[in-house]
Amino acid sequence: MTGTLNDTELVRGCIVNDRRAQEQLYKQFYGPMASICMRYTRNQHDAIEVLHNAFLKVYKNIDRFDASKASLYTWIRTIVIHTAIDFIRQKARWYTPHGELENAEAAGIEAEAVQRMSSQELLKLVQQLPPATQTVFNLYVIEGYTHKEIGVLLGISDGTSKWHLSEARRQLQQLVSKHANVAQ
Repeated sequence: MTGTLNDTELVRGCIVNDRRAQEQLYKQFYGPMASICMRYTRNQHDAIEVLHNAFLKVYKNIDRFDASKASLYTWIRTIVIHTAIDFIRQKARWYTPHGELENAEAAGIEAEAVQRMSSQELLKLVQQLPPATQTVFNLYVIEGYTHKEIGVLLGISDGTSKWHLSEARRQLQQLVSKHANVAQ
């Protein structure tokens, strides 16, 4: 094998354990998948652990990839997200808050304060959220899952998912305000 392989060639190579194909797949998807892992974890060490576990699952299950159902990127991304959720489950306890929300109100976050922040600063604020709240926030706001889908993924009710989202917004509002005050 020489040169850059397309997705089909990458998959075929990985199925037969071709090290060059595995290396190219890793290098090609490392950056975007590492970013996803950083959103779900508290630090770079945990993110790398999740990323490596996810790639092991990718290599182990690459023969199950079906290009007619999803792109290779989407398939790998799904494995990374599920691996991150599994990691969080192992590290944190999921709990049901005292109440569940049927119609969670969105906490307003000052747009101007957010615009003045870098993506790294925003990521650091999201990483300060409690693990379950951070995960629901990522799944809902960034990944686009519904509360029902989040409930199934995390084994919680729709109302608990809504509570975590509301709590994430409330805490982020406080963190952004605090950050804006410090920056002035």
